Amino acid sequence: MAGFCHYFLKYVLFFFNIVFWLGGCGILGVGIWLSIRHGSMSTLSPGFPLLSAANILTTIGAVTMIAGFLGCLGAIKDNRCLLLSFFILLLIILVLELVGGILFFIFKAEIEQWTRQDLLEGLQLYGREGNTGLTNAWNSLQQKGCYDSLHTWLGENVLYIGLGALSMLLVQVLGMAFSMSLFSHLQWEEKEYE
Repeated sequence: MAGFCHYFLKYVLFFFNIVFWLGGCGILGVGIWLSIRHGSMSTLSPGFPLLSAANILTTIGAVTMIAGFLGCLGAIKDNRCLLLSFFILLLIILVLELVGGILFFIFKAEIEQWTRQDLLEGLQLYGREGNTGLTNAWNSLQQKGCYDSLHTWLGENVLYIGLGALSMLLVQVLGMAFSMSLFSHLQWEEKEYE
């Protein structure tokens, strides 16, 4: 029975991480595509020029791929160190997401005011020499709508955004649970053989 449990945990974690890794590849691909397709466009925010959708998606995709790779390799090789590294990486990501979400809701009004002010400062640079990327970003935004349209869309789709966030949370917790289960099982097997 212990052998079945071991292989069950091992292959469930392996396939879970394959899906996790493929998801990271997809997110990284979209980030790279946005960077190539809209590379000349900078962010609308002069306060945080590196905070663009392409950079955020590329970073998230790369971290997800690394986590998935650690989990796959740890599961298939029965390597406790890699399984623990995978668990710790997922835990750090989870804590950062929770802290970020909590801070967002606590400081929602301040963030909204700062965002509006930062966008207005960016708009003042519109059309000026040396700000071609910013000008192109504003032109693109005006074809998709403005701040109020985006704010309305977010308000109307808050349920779907919340469900997406909860799904991500569930996937991370399951990954952590499977990795710790396999880690504990491997530790138990090692003590049995001694």
